[in-house]
Amino acid sequence: MRIIITDSYRQMGREAANMVAGQLYLKPDSVLGLATGSTPLPMYRRLIALHRSLGLDFSEVTTFNLDEYVGMAPDNPQSYHYFMNENFFRKVNIQPDHTHLPDGMVKDLEAEGHRYDALIQQNGGIDLQVLGIGQNAHIGFNEPDVKFEARTHCVALDEETIRANSRFFESPDEVPRDAISMGIKTIMMARRILLLANGTSKAEAVRKAVCGSVRPEAPASILQLHRDVTVILDRAAASHLPTHIEGTKIIHKNNGKNTTFSS
Repeated sequence: MRIIITDSYRQMGREAANMVAGQLYLKPDSVLGLATGSTPLPMYRRLIALHRSLGLDFSEVTTFNLDEYVGMAPDNPQSYHYFMNENFFRKVNIQPDHTHLPDGMVKDLEAEGHRYDALIQQNGGIDLQVLGIGQNAHIGFNEPDVKFEARTHCVALDEETIRANSRFFESPDEVPRDAISMGIKTIMMARRILLLANGTSKAEAVRKAVCGSVRPEAPASILQLHRDVTVILDRAAASHLPTHIEGTKIIHKNNGKNTTFSS
């Protein structure tokens, strides 16, 4: 595992975008796993800027998003389909039929999970999976105690997650109670993983993810067992981390110029 600690939320996004751009330069037809929410927004903005200024090419890219709310139509402004179209897909040259999200409107959610996992495999698997992290250390919508071997499946959202997501709705009562999400096993099958976090509210979840015990009560802790994980944080999100983590390289980015290492 490699941890990059940045000065700001904006710089976190720039570092993440640089990693995604590097993936595309090396493999233009990469399969990307993508996340929604406020955390990856600066990454998407930077990728759009790189596309417009340097010609970063998405024409051969295929994407799979982590999750979608159950019962929410793609054209609903609160849906993750809508979020991705408005904040990323429509602003780069990605082919619409190369973008995929779980369908939360289907009647048979179990079958939809099987279909989604099969589609990922048909496209050769995910090369780089971008993740955020919840305050309870969930990744995707895999809440605490979800089995590590789960693939794409329907999840009942924890009250903590509902409260956190209520900031995007007019009231907590409007937040869907269920979602369809890539499971832990689906996520762990990605060749590379990029975890992003910002703000003090995520600091304890980050600590559990990178140096706590590996256990279902902290779903992100499973990432410690993946062979290629990069964690990019702002200083607030890194505030609960020790200065030394066995077997982990910690990189401090100071104003984007100076870099120090410890491991």
